[in-house]
Amino acid sequence: QVQLVQSGGGLVQSGGSLRLSCAASGFNLEDYATAWFRQAPGKEREGIACISKNDHYTYYRSSVQGRFTVSRDNAKNTVYLQMDSLDPDDTAVYYCATDRWDYCSWALSYYEHWGQGTQVTVSS
Repeated sequence: QVQLVQSGGGLVQSGGSLRLSCAASGFNLEDYATAWFRQAPGKEREGIACISKNDHYTYYRSSVQGRFTVSRDNAKNTVYLQMDSLDPDDTAVYYCATDRWDYCSWALSYYEHWGQGTQVTVSS
């Protein structure tokens, strides 16, 4: 069964850190670019970080640049999102998704597999 299973969300105070995990089953995650998206209440889902399938490059939305880091562990078939210096504006449901075309676009239509989403809440 092809699926992405996320873990690692939760409640953290402003300035704190969390690490999200996105584990794939049924396919090799290293064959895909993998992006992280988030959706805050009343807002559209936005892409925030992406890692290419060969780890040649990473992309970040300016609002998370320097605070978030995307990485992968091919042995574990998992991609991570390390989030540091969290701010209440980072509160959202976070999703991972795979892009077989390796574009790392922020357009949702490029992504075929999606994780179930995990809540991240940052208190002030």
